[in-house]
Amino acid sequence: MDSLTQIALGAAVGEAVLGRRVGRKAAVWGALCGTLPDLDVFVPLGDAVRDFTYHRGASHSLFVLAALTPLIAWLMRRVHPDARDYRFGVPAMIYLVFLTHVLLDSFTVYGTQIFWPFVTTPMTWSTIFIIDPAYTMPLAIGVLVAVVAHRSSWAYRANLAGLALSTLYLGWSLGAKLYVHHVAEESLAAQGVAAERLLSTPTPFNTVLWRFVAMTGTGDYYEGYYSLLEDAADVRWERHDSANELLQPLTDSWAVQRLQWFTKGFYRVDRKGDAIVMTDLRMGLEPDYVFRFRVGEIGNPHATPVARSVRVRTERSWEALDWLAARLNGPAAASWASWKHQEG
Repeated sequence: MDSLTQIALGAAVGEAVLGRRVGRKAAVWGALCGTLPDLDVFVPLGDAVRDFTYHRGASHSLFVLAALTPLIAWLMRRVHPDARDYRFGVPAMIYLVFLTHVLLDSFTVYGTQIFWPFVTTPMTWSTIFIIDPAYTMPLAIGVLVAVVAHRSSWAYRANLAGLALSTLYLGWSLGAKLYVHHVAEESLAAQGVAAERLLSTPTPFNTVLWRFVAMTGTGDYYEGYYSLLEDAADVRWERHDSANELLQPLTDSWAVQRLQWFTKGFYRVDRKGDAIVMTDLRMGLEPDYVFRFRVGEIGNPHATPVARSVRVRTERSWEALDWLAARLNGPAAASWASWKHQEG
């Protein structure tokens, strides 16, 4: 999730565990601990694919964070001597903030390697977008009330109410995903599309409009959308090509293998001039994706892997938000790609 959400969640958990005992400092330390796991993004690894795929790795491991908890607890007691009276409460609060951070990230499409180093496959349920105001606002309002009016009897309950509402929203997202995923599976079967794997994920900022990507295993894939506000439980699919054959000379490339593993097979291959580009299909709207990487070069006579992968930036269009708003009710163009074509 985004940093603001993790700060709000950490502060809310800290306030809920120790707020009544140590005051506002519980929310402050909760916010700090809620931010800590994401600081790995500032550690450069010298390669775009490494930077991308190692984020939410060791820093989000339940085991690493358990080992880090006593150090943070010691630091908190050093800064706030009055916290020494809570020998078990302080580390419990810190680890609970860490735990809720990594679990929340697991609800996103990229997930987290919460069992690193024993299991490195990211745990992902893909039920909520990385920024969702409906999840964040109850947390932020509840903890703000608690911090501002912490001596009031109802301030503590306001924070708990915010945590409860945000948790209920996560539960709703799970139920919605189960339903829409089934709709997508039935739609693919009805249209005779044999998909090797199917991704269902909410579109930006909501859990009403859902996006699907179906990989066929033959070098092409299908994208579709479904809104819970539509009358008919059906999906309009659009087929897209992927030049997977370009990767044949690059089978030994670490970057290629790493992206094939990390994307769980949801990737596209293109030629851009002399560059071979791999695109992660899980984040973005066709044809505009967030994470694209140059992994090879067209040579004479064979393609060769690049010495260091480079991220290919995509220009973001705010007009996509207009299409998303229109598509929520169903009557708009089937996809952002169709909308762009019509508008162009």
